[in-house]
Amino acid sequence: MSFMSVAKRCVPRPLRPPLKKCLDLLRGKTGYRSRIETELQSFEDANVQDLPAIAHYWSNKHLRPILEPFGFTDSIQCFRLYMSRLCRENPQTRLSFLSVGSGTCASEINIAEWFRENSIENYVFECADINPGLLEKGRKSAEEKNLSKHFVFKPFDVNRWRIEREYHAVVAFQSLHHFVELEVLFDKIHRALHPDGYFMADDMIGRNGHQRWPEALKFVHELWRELPETYTYNHTLKRFEKMYENFDCSTSGFEGIRAQDILPLLVKQFHFDFFFAFANIVDVFVDRTFGPNFDPRKEWDRDFIDRVHALDVAEIESGRVKPTHMMAVMTKRQVEQTKMHKRLSPQFCIRML
Repeated sequence: MSFMSVAKRCVPRPLRPPLKKCLDLLRGKTGYRSRIETELQSFEDANVQDLPAIAHYWSNKHLRPILEPFGFTDSIQCFRLYMSRLCRENPQTRLSFLSVGSGTCASEINIAEWFRENSIENYVFECADINPGLLEKGRKSAEEKNLSKHFVFKPFDVNRWRIEREYHAVVAFQSLHHFVELEVLFDKIHRALHPDGYFMADDMIGRNGHQRWPEALKFVHELWRELPETYTYNHTLKRFEKMYENFDCSTSGFEGIRAQDILPLLVKQFHFDFFFAFANIVDVFVDRTFGPNFDPRKEWDRDFIDRVHALDVAEIESGRVKPTHMMAVMTKRQVEQTKMHKRLSPQFCIRML
């Protein structure tokens, strides 16, 4: 007989339900703390900004031409376009920008450097992150680039976040898929956002833990059979995979913990001025896990990625497969018309569970 069975018999029956709740709460808190430690450790030494060369080949060939007509080619250019417009429309006001889950603040500093080159000075970036070590790296980087007067660095816990000011812009670069309390976060962002402000996000919106849904997984497995063994090495888990494993990245940390809930919740809370959703099947072959196996200098590699991308586009535009990435610029107010690619509206890109 186990210790827990003996202990249970020793506890009076009326006290068992409240005791069970206490134990469950304790286990939950312990699990949460463990996830926090895993999350902090995973970002401590790795440069999470790095992408394999094949990802740049794919994005430059297939995504860039779609975005160029909108006036930008990536999320940083997109967000700074909106933010610079706000600064120029309010020249006498020092605008407050908030970055949620800013990490080392590389994207924010990139924007600040562009602002300086274009004589934009009337702003301050508040960079918020749960990891103080990453914030310190951001502080040092801003200092080295003589941008300190435009930055404030603050530890961030969404449940303890007390809104102290309005923000003309709130940005989130690949951070939303790390949050458990999305409802709380989006509600607070909505309340903190200036009536004419923008909430801008570049993030993952696929299945939790960055898994593939069954309708996409079947294609991945078919394509996997074409790969030479050297292309099946998992650079994250340090192993070869004879068949692609639909690994759940959220089991130990917060990676993609509620990714599939992001878009449905945003649609309920905000209006979209700009929306671009893309990629699903191809994601597996260009990401940090398997992407380093592909070399854009090799014709076979390029042809394979081009073919997978074409399959992705056909399945996504048909609605049979839903995209796993999004770039979005949102407002509190109704917009006349959302700028988007073809029929891929926020509502269309939601997968009905």
